[in-house]
Amino acid sequence: MKLKNSAVMGIIAAALMMTGVSHAVQAAPVKNIVLVHGAFVDGSGWKPVYDILRRDGYKVTLVQEPLTSFADDVTATRRILNRQDGPVILVGHSYGGAIITQAGNDPKVTGLVYIAAHALDAGENRAEISKKYPNTAHPFIKTSDGYVMLDPQYFPGDFAADLPNELAQFQAQAQIPTSPTSLAAVVTEAAWRTKPSWYMVARSDKIINPDLQRMYAKRAKSHTVEVDGSHSVYQSHPKEVATLIEQAANIAQN
Repeated sequence: MKLKNSAVMGIIAAALMMTGVSHAVQAAPVKNIVLVHGAFVDGSGWKPVYDILRRDGYKVTLVQEPLTSFADDVTATRRILNRQDGPVILVGHSYGGAIITQAGNDPKVTGLVYIAAHALDAGENRAEISKKYPNTAHPFIKTSDGYVMLDPQYFPGDFAADLPNELAQFQAQAQIPTSPTSLAAVVTEAAWRTKPSWYMVARSDKIINPDLQRMYAKRAKSHTVEVDGSHSVYQSHPKEVATLIEQAANIAQN
């Protein structure tokens, strides 16, 4: 009888141990981070944030969307999501916020992080909602085939006021002309309605009105922080940005 009881107790103990292991696995922080850039720039601006996240043990992948249409940019992001080996925190800057709002419906995505970004709702587009919260930047200029970009002479002050002037000037000349259809994109399903989100408001942003950013964050019930940064806050304040992403990874556990 004692032997039988011992066997039963052993089975129960083993089951409890397995349950504990299961809970430990479920509580593990998300380790895959995907970074999505905005209009006019490429993914290289994420380098300071990338370096911190990599140092802290995260697997980080950057999307290089073509900026040829919203559909193309979402497809490029989904292509990267498909490569991930587990749950993902999806991060977007600026127009990249619209992209992650659409692409973030992927089941691998467990949390969204918006860095001075557009967190559109279904049926909204950046152009229309920005009219309610006008920015203070100079108007776009057009290429001969109708793509748009920021006037290089105003780029440093409008986009990158808190970056070293040499870097801001370089980025002004390295802009990627962006399809106007990208910027007029309409989101069909907003991932932030079903997934947790985090938002960084850039208080000195001239591209996206900080009050619009606050509206996005409040509406999405995002965990929100504010930083005294320009639209290039992801480059000028990489530690704060990385900290917010890591908070998301620890809370939106897989």
